[in-house]
Amino acid sequence: MAGKRIYISDLDGTLLRNDAILSDDSRRILTGLLKQGVAFTVASARSVIAIRQVLGDLPLRLPIIAINGAFISDYATGRHLRINAMSPDLVSDIYGRIRRHQCIPFVSAFDGTQDRLYFSQLSNAGMRWYHDDRHNSGDDRLTFIEDLTHSIGRDHIVSLSVIGPQEEIAPLAHELEEDLGDRLENHFFPNPYSPPWWWLTIHDKRSCKSQAVLQVAEDAGFSMDDLVVFGDSLNDVKMFQQVRRAIAVANGTEEIKRYAAEVIGSNEEDSVVQYILRDCRAG
Repeated sequence: MAGKRIYISDLDGTLLRNDAILSDDSRRILTGLLKQGVAFTVASARSVIAIRQVLGDLPLRLPIIAINGAFISDYATGRHLRINAMSPDLVSDIYGRIRRHQCIPFVSAFDGTQDRLYFSQLSNAGMRWYHDDRHNSGDDRLTFIEDLTHSIGRDHIVSLSVIGPQEEIAPLAHELEEDLGDRLENHFFPNPYSPPWWWLTIHDKRSCKSQAVLQVAEDAGFSMDDLVVFGDSLNDVKMFQQVRRAIAVANGTEEIKRYAAEVIGSNEEDSVVQYILRDCRAG
C-alpha cells in the first residue's frame, strides 16, 4: 500500500480545519498510512515548533518544510537539515526599509543552537495577538531584544514579518518587490486567524515551497513525477506551478485553483487525507 508516490501538504486551510486543528479522523487515517510506509510530509509557513505543536505524535519520518522553505527539518528532533538564511547585507537593507516605513518586524532566526523569534516592540494589536498566541502556546522561540540589529550578522536570519493595516504595509511590500524582488520571496496577505490585520513575510529567494518540495522528494528517492502536493493559497502558487500533480482544496483561492490539476473537497471535510487514502488504494 505504500505506493510509489510522495505526498506533501500545506497545513493551514488545507490539511488543518478552520480552527487550525488536525481532525481526529485525519490523524487516525494518516497515522495508519504512515505506519504502512506511505511517504507523506508537510510544507508550511509555520515554524518547526508550531508544526510539531499542531501535529503532535504523528509518526512523520520524512523531513518537514517550515517557514515556507526557510527550514527543512527532522520532525522528531526539530534539527534543521537545511537553512536558507538571508545574507547580513540583505537583512540590513530590508530592516532599514521597514523602519523607514515606520514599521517594526518580528525576526525569525537560528542562533546556532536554537530557533529564535525576536521582537522589540508590539506596536499594534495585530503584533500583540501574534505575540500572545505564540506565548500562550509555549513557543520558546520568543525572545525580547532591545535592538533587533544586534541579531544581524550573528544569527541565521530566515524571515522578517511585518504586521499591520493593509494600507500601511502595502507600500513597503511594493517597494521590496520593485527593488529586491530578484533576491526575495515575499508574501503579503490577510491573516485569517487575526482579522483585519495583514502580514508581510520576507524570505530569501531560496526559501520557497516550490524548491523545498523537490529537495525533500529527491532526498527521499522520488522523482518530480512521483510528487503530489496540496495547497490553498498564495504561498502555494509557485509550488503548484512547479509540480504536475498539484491538488487544491475547494476552499482555496481562485488563483490557486487555476494552477491545480484537480480540486477536491474543503479542508473541513478531511479532503487531503481522503484523497491520499483513495490514491493509495487505487495504486
